[in-house]
Amino acid sequence: MKSAKNWKDYSVIATGDGYKLERWGKVVLLRPDPQVIWKSESDMQSHPELCAKYLRSSSGGGGWEYYKKMPDEWTINYGDLKFSIKPMGFKHTGLFPEQAFNWDVMTQLIKNANRPINVLNLFAYTGGATVACLAAGASVCHVDAAKGMVERAGENVRLSGLKEAPVRYIIDDCKKFVQREIKRGRRYDAIIMDPPSYGRGPNGEMWKIESELYSLVELCSEVLTDDPLFFLINSYTTGLQPQVLKNILTLTLKRYNGKTFAYEVGLPTEEGIILPCGASGIFVSESAPTPEILKGDD
Repeated sequence: MKSAKNWKDYSVIATGDGYKLERWGKVVLLRPDPQVIWKSESDMQSHPELCAKYLRSSSGGGGWEYYKKMPDEWTINYGDLKFSIKPMGFKHTGLFPEQAFNWDVMTQLIKNANRPINVLNLFAYTGGATVACLAAGASVCHVDAAKGMVERAGENVRLSGLKEAPVRYIIDDCKKFVQREIKRGRRYDAIIMDPPSYGRGPNGEMWKIESELYSLVELCSEVLTDDPLFFLINSYTTGLQPQVLKNILTLTLKRYNGKTFAYEVGLPTEEGIILPCGASGIFVSESAPTPEILKGDD
């Protein structure tokens, strides 16, 4: 398990009964979490600073219930990185804070590469990884099918003082975009992908991770340079083990010299436990120093 333990503007206060109580800067939210199947040791609903709770609907979806006056949108920091936070549909806030661990890994790899690094970020959402890679000195191609999420990514880049950084924003189906990049002869030194379990592209393209992930990674290997720095896959799909991601990377990137790592990502809580949040696998070039935080378990 690898945990994002360097946050100062974010923390998990408590967990239990299917919920997590979180502090996002000065705003406290209560959100559902399918991994939290244990009993709560406190009445999180009665927390004196609780601002809002996301309530699931029995018919699917849900909505926010507000208890205190709070901003419609606000900013939190992760070191020098800044992100806009806003309660949105389906319990989202516009950021996955557990990914800070992977941001730290990529930052170390890019800064120690001693060469220009061109990154392709697929299913890039609101740009947490894009901001981290730009801040580390890379150029980034940011691809997502949702126009609103790409616009929020641009806002996060500007908030972090990186508006002059070399970034391209692409609103497109990720697979079709990669196919066109292959035809154009474009190549990337690093690839990041955070695919959904299920999804649709802008023209109704269907995506199911179990049947599509291997072929997409195989396809993406065709836009890698001769000595790629890294290839990172992250997944929130329930039941998809880290070893599966490692196996896919090992099989599809066997022509490259490198090391492959796989791990769960999580968040430390103020209760003294780690909340599991997903799985990651990363291929790292043999010529790149392995980041210390990838070695061993937390």
